[in-house]
Amino acid sequence: MAKKKETNTLPQTADLDSTPSSSITYANEVVAIIAGLAASEVEGIAGMINTTGAYGGKNRNVTRGIRVEMGTEEVAVDLYVIVEYGTPIQRAALDAQENVRKAIESMTGLHVVRVDVHVQNVSFEKENKALQAGAQNALEAGQTGTQAGSEPEKTEADSADRSESEEKKPE
Repeated sequence: MAKKKETNTLPQTADLDSTPSSSITYANEVVAIIAGLAASEVEGIAGMINTTGAYGGKNRNVTRGIRVEMGTEEVAVDLYVIVEYGTPIQRAALDAQENVRKAIESMTGLHVVRVDVHVQNVSFEKENKALQAGAQNALEAGQTGTQAGSEPEKTEADSADRSESEEKKPE
């Protein structure tokens, strides 16, 4: 009986170069930094947060709140984010996924198999700053009307109050 010739169904590549092939590897932290910077650029993302609850604003440690799982040619990313109040959460999450995916693939050449966004909190900082700015503007406007040594401006309501109190005074 004659032996069957084994056929390999996988494509074979000839090594035409006599030098050993080279490779590029990335540390998990490198991919996490890329993901963190890409996520922080998204409007509506207030910051990142560890799963333990430690807050990291946009200017804090850029890898906080990011978990990276790497294979030889692909990567999966988990983002733990804080969204700004008033932002459509699905829009911010989708934008973060797309921005992170594009940044990692364009900078490393790795295939991003998934970017999971875990919304952990809502930030009210922007609204609080707006309220504080409004209160500060109102306070400053009130102070400019009352200069040192001068009386406050009189309004029609003040005049009406004064005339009512004069009518009630006993003689």
